[in-house]
Amino acid sequence: MPLPKPKPTCTAEDYWTLPQGQRAELIDGELWDLAAPSGTHQEIEAELVTDLRLFIRSHGGPCKVFPAPYAVNLFADDSTFVEPDVVAVCDRSKLSDRGCEGAPDFVVEIVSPSNPGMDYLTKLNLYHEAGVREYWICDPSKQRTHVYLFGDGQDETPSIYPFSQAVPSAVFPGFSMDFGRVMEGM
Repeated sequence: MPLPKPKPTCTAEDYWTLPQGQRAELIDGELWDLAAPSGTHQEIEAELVTDLRLFIRSHGGPCKVFPAPYAVNLFADDSTFVEPDVVAVCDRSKLSDRGCEGAPDFVVEIVSPSNPGMDYLTKLNLYHEAGVREYWICDPSKQRTHVYLFGDGQDETPSIYPFSQAVPSAVFPGFSMDFGRVMEGM
């Protein structure tokens, strides 16, 4: 019986040389195709980016907010590239022409019905390991948001907010997002 062939290992070069318009993430040596987002997904992302940018602008500070597609070289070693739906980076030395080089401070993933395990398991573990400070998993189909806070002394049990309740941010004290308001406007 023949031995199974090893899976090909993809690299940062494979990620950066994808055909124009094709989106993917590089995780554990594999390229994961990203499906086009739904209208609901886009509406949530646009509202969150707008509200967070306005909050940061009105409160000052160095943080920058980016919507997908935005490349995050998660460990700053070209091994893992992800494209979160919303990213906030407060250490501007991490910003380059390629995207973010290292862990962002704040990440939001809006769950895709086609692959919820990617956000709830794979990316949760990656963001924790990389040092992301706050990670939101916004799940429109379940009408709730899981909030994870990572770092020294943090209780890493998620807080779960139904869309009927505004979600507060620890990284941006005073900022909260009302996903129920976004859904009502659709």
